[in-house]
Amino acid sequence: MNSLSKDSLSEHDRQVLESIFNPSQIGGEEYLLQDEENHLEDPQDADEAADPRVQESQRLEIEAIALTDAGKLNEALEVFSKSIEIASHRPSGYNNRAQVYCLLGKENDALQDIERALELSNRSGRTGCRALCQRGILRRKSNQIEGAREDFEAAARLGSHFARTQLIEMNPYAALCNQMLREVVKM
Repeated sequence: MNSLSKDSLSEHDRQVLESIFNPSQIGGEEYLLQDEENHLEDPQDADEAADPRVQESQRLEIEAIALTDAGKLNEALEVFSKSIEIASHRPSGYNNRAQVYCLLGKENDALQDIERALELSNRSGRTGCRALCQRGILRRKSNQIEGAREDFEAAARLGSHFARTQLIEMNPYAALCNQMLREVVKM
């Protein structure tokens, strides 16, 4: 029987094996949850793009995201809350605030905001997709596997690569195949 060595593999073979071993890495770069659904739009924002309340809410969200990136989570939480107060019908403020709640370890508050984001987005658009992924992560973390799977399947139907990756990782057969393939390649 032939044994595989790293030297006998073509570049294409190595890329295929890398995609099997690390499904969250495609082409050497990890998919980022926040950037992958840019092909989707939030219909609520598109319909009201000229509304000054929506514009101010969006501006505050951008400010809050920068605060989050700087590690100023409590300040970010306040600014996200202001964004929501100005335009409470927009789902993205709730979804973004939920991310900060998660970073602060306040998962119950995060779930409330995620549920509101899902309701307002009608589980569609960029925010609906991201909220489904966030809830799927929280459900998976709390061992609610079937609920997590449902959320990731819905997000994958909306086009989320992250959700597809999660579904692959949750598939016990895929995990077993990956483990066996790793052992074969090591020989």
